[in-house]
Amino acid sequence: MSQQKENPYRQQRLEKADRLREAGINPYGNKLKAENLAKDILAKYDGLKKEELEANPVTVDLAGRVIAVRSFGKAGFLRIRDRSGLLQAYYQKGKMGEDGDVVLKNLEVGDLVCVKGTLFRTKTDELTIQADSLGMVTKAIEQLPEKWHGLTDVEARYRRRYVDLIANPEVKDVFEKRSRIVSFIRRYLEEREFLEVETPMMHPIPGGAKARPFVTHHNTLDMELFLRIAPELYLKRLVVGGIERVFEINRNFRNEGISTQHNPEFTMLEFYMAYANYEDLIELTEDMLNKLAVEVCGSEVVSYQGKDLSFAKPFARYTLLEALQKHLDLSESDVQDRQKLLACCEQNRIKIKNADSVDLGIVQLTLFEELIENKLISPTFITHYPTSVSPLSRKNDDNGDITDRFELFIAGREIANAFSELNDPVDQAERFRSQVEEREGGDDEAMFMDHDYVKALEFGMPPAAGEGIGIDRLVMLLTDAASIRDVILFPILRKESGGEA
Repeated sequence: MSQQKENPYRQQRLEKADRLREAGINPYGNKLKAENLAKDILAKYDGLKKEELEANPVTVDLAGRVIAVRSFGKAGFLRIRDRSGLLQAYYQKGKMGEDGDVVLKNLEVGDLVCVKGTLFRTKTDELTIQADSLGMVTKAIEQLPEKWHGLTDVEARYRRRYVDLIANPEVKDVFEKRSRIVSFIRRYLEEREFLEVETPMMHPIPGGAKARPFVTHHNTLDMELFLRIAPELYLKRLVVGGIERVFEINRNFRNEGISTQHNPEFTMLEFYMAYANYEDLIELTEDMLNKLAVEVCGSEVVSYQGKDLSFAKPFARYTLLEALQKHLDLSESDVQDRQKLLACCEQNRIKIKNADSVDLGIVQLTLFEELIENKLISPTFITHYPTSVSPLSRKNDDNGDITDRFELFIAGREIANAFSELNDPVDQAERFRSQVEEREGGDDEAMFMDHDYVKALEFGMPPAAGEGIGIDRLVMLLTDAASIRDVILFPILRKESGGEA
């Protein structure tokens, strides 16, 4: 607070707010309204010539934020931005009424105003409002960045997103596109008879993914709860209950690191489809993302960080072992040889915990994640993950060492994870017990035993396939955003040195 008191610009604005009050003008009133939007005015009248506007005067009003003032003594121009765009207003002192002159005298860039008047064209032929009245809607006390179009301090942008949105209009475009992406996905699934539901965000047992959860405590029930790491086990309970096509666009929380691709709080689409397998979801995913790219970006080819990504069907597809062979120049027998794969890890300085006893599937997956994943730029499905690293996936009928699972990679990162669901309660219970053993061995991301979920499977779940798609990463691809923080309105940040979040 002491810093704010020492800010002379802030103090001047507070004094101007007081002057408005002294003149009987509420700097935070609630009566000024505008009937027009900038984009509608431009769409309807920007095609009219100067003479047409003079012959048939058009009266409009506009409310928005003043982002620039050009003063020429007793006259000048205001550039005003509303939610739809920009429009210019021309003012002359003495021609806006007494209140208008008071408002003008106490006006600053950043204030919200309402201007009413007639349209005309300036000498440079710009459509402009000739202000007949000027009202103060909201007096801004804090200054906008010196260059309203150039707030570049990245952390300041994330921490003060409200200023970022004012200073950088293109940021709003990203979040408008994000909204369109989510709306499209919701509509796509609903058109295919999927039902949207909401499941709990606080779980007595964390499940549905291998991740470290956030822990909280419910005082009344005196019980430990975990913030949701995934809604999977709840959604599959609904499949058991007869909701055969179900989805949720949900917030998940994982107590993990932060990077350009990871935020502890993130948005996920999860959907489940009875009487389907992972092959069906490959076709659905290809079709949905192809149509989404065309809907949002206007083309099957999307530019991301200087690279063209083609969402044309079909996407590339390899098994995990085929990917190891292709990218690491290994033979078919090499990728099944644990010692050779451990030697490959050592050559590439990849550390494997408990190397003497580690499962082959873990070694295979580790090599893939460390050496291959970031090379998968075009949309690529990787299928048939090892059973040991897929505790909820159905085993392949012909080979119990692998599961009917895929992950979709685009631009070197995982975008989706899907599999034919495990609906054998005995097998599921055994998988949970293996996870418990890993947890007791020190893996704090391993799953807990969920007896109720096993009980649900005992009532009979139809064969099904399920998928999770990371919404934030998908939005990154379709908005050309380099960091996940660019597509989350309020990403998690360290506290500032002054103690503020």
